[in-house]
Amino acid sequence: MLLLQATTTNNELTIVESTVNFYNTFIAQLPAIGLGLLIIILGVFIGTWIGNFSRRRISARTQDPLMSKFLGKAIRFLFIVVAIMIGLRAAGLGGIATGILTAAGASAVVLGFAFKDIGENFIAGIILTFNRPFDVNDTVAIGDNFGKVKELEFRYTKLKTFDGKDVYIPNSDVLTEPVTNYTEDGFFRWDFIIGIAYEDNIEGAKKVVLEALRKEPNVVEDEEHVNFVIEDELATSTVNLKVFFWVDTYDFRRMALITKGNVVRNVKEALEEHGFYMPADIQEIKLYGGEKEFPVRIAQQLKEPQD
Repeated sequence: MLLLQATTTNNELTIVESTVNFYNTFIAQLPAIGLGLLIIILGVFIGTWIGNFSRRRISARTQDPLMSKFLGKAIRFLFIVVAIMIGLRAAGLGGIATGILTAAGASAVVLGFAFKDIGENFIAGIILTFNRPFDVNDTVAIGDNFGKVKELEFRYTKLKTFDGKDVYIPNSDVLTEPVTNYTEDGFFRWDFIIGIAYEDNIEGAKKVVLEALRKEPNVVEDEEHVNFVIEDELATSTVNLKVFFWVDTYDFRRMALITKGNVVRNVKEALEEHGFYMPADIQEIKLYGGEKEFPVRIAQQLKEPQD
């Protein structure tokens, strides 16, 4: 009984001593911990400032907002990581910092398999920073996605479609998918089909169409960009003409999409003004079975005589 009481008393003393020792050690370590926290806080602020400064400098030198933004974020991230490592060592927690680095290295292989897609997108983002087929506000088609490039982040590229959707495409897909840039060259060729009657003069209709194209101010025509009209098809009720014309694509929505609508309207009105007839498709009706007659009633609206 006496032995049990002595053991209990010794355990209580050990716990008290451990608590007191921890408290004394913590109090003695407080200045170092405060210094470490100060280093980390200053590192975050300084890293943010250096990242923004680097972004502005890179943007001024390269005129490339995507690259400057990406590199600015990378510099800020690296500076903060270094500040955290230094802060931990200054706080007397160098073992934790070493453990973090060791654990990061040891788990790199495991995480590489677990977060394979994230790693691929990150590396792809770095590659796209220095070598990519588009810039900010370029109109591009990436796979089935079509719109303007707005951002390049570590993991994704952001497109703004012309119907207002925000599309986030993984950077690895941007590298592997075909990318069509409608802005890089600055020009894009539209085409559409219009049908005229068989009895109409084809060459005359083509001249009217080309004249209508020349009257549209947003249609481009020079030595390299020639607009033309060809006979495309002998359809059921029309001779189809295919119209090709060039537009400026810097502002794709306004200069390309709206211009095409204007051209189609102007061509239609010009052909009508010059007496060309654009008939609708002929509907063929077949009689099956024993029927030999098909009753047809033509309703004609008569104008009432005016007084």
